[in-house]
Amino acid sequence: MKNALIFLLVTGLTGCVSQSPAPVTERGQSSSKRVPGVSTGTEPAAARAPQPIVASDNGLHIVQKGETLYGIAFANSVDFQDLAAWNNLESVDVIRVGQVLRLTPPDSAAAASKGVEIQALKTEALPEAKPLQDKPLLREPQAVLLPYSEANWAQASAVPPIRTPTPPAIVQASPVPPLSTPVAPAAESSTPSLSGTTESWLWPAKGEIKGRFGEGGGKGIDIAGERNTPVIAAAPGRVVYSGAGLRGYGRLVIIKHPGEFLSAYAHNQDMLVKEGDTVSAGQKIALMGDSDADRVKLHFEIRQYGRPLDPLKYLPTPP
Repeated sequence: MKNALIFLLVTGLTGCVSQSPAPVTERGQSSSKRVPGVSTGTEPAAARAPQPIVASDNGLHIVQKGETLYGIAFANSVDFQDLAAWNNLESVDVIRVGQVLRLTPPDSAAAASKGVEIQALKTEALPEAKPLQDKPLLREPQAVLLPYSEANWAQASAVPPIRTPTPPAIVQASPVPPLSTPVAPAAESSTPSLSGTTESWLWPAKGEIKGRFGEGGGKGIDIAGERNTPVIAAAPGRVVYSGAGLRGYGRLVIIKHPGEFLSAYAHNQDMLVKEGDTVSAGQKIALMGDSDADRVKLHFEIRQYGRPLDPLKYLPTPP
């Protein structure tokens, strides 16, 4: 009996020694080590989210994941087609992460230098101009010395007869042809276009105008309303941007219209369309909210060739 108790006691001590000691950490420190460059899932969401697009201060932009050419052009107030041309892009829908885009026209110094060279070649190709030769001097006398005689005197002093000019022939004037009937100008097409006529645009939301174009550097107007108020497309077009990647705009929808017009709808609560969707005038595209704003409102812009325009010059009289 005594031997059995000793055996059990030794076995218990052996089991306690084989167990690993509990980890010891200092207060305020994590028990797990963080590997540099690897996300542990504990970082704040803002640290993992891509940085929003902001206007460049050096004329260049490095493409980040999730960005589009339309968003980059909109943030820098340039035309997306110009941006594609300046960077020799084959398609406005294809850009690469890490690609450096220039936001200004390429330097024309090389083209100007080339033009000077061409002009120089043209100048050299022209035949050399020769100076005009001096008119030869008359070294021989123009008069002939004749011996004096009555006959020679009569010949030298003779006055040549005066020729009577022949009267010009009388030409009968032809009758003046009648004036042709002026052609009436062609009637303008009745098809509505996005050329600035108020009939072509609709108000994007119902509410009160709180901010106008140019106030505080504003590039559009602000329409205050209730949360989830429907936001509609002001004109037919194609959605070219739908996201929250532009600083100061929150959840943003951009629609491209004929005539190189863009309309922008910012600070939405929810977006109901995605990039590539074709929308009609009056179609509901979002719900009003306060994303990246100090109050519930819709910020609305109209741009052409990247240049902001006053929406109130395009929209009809407020309802």
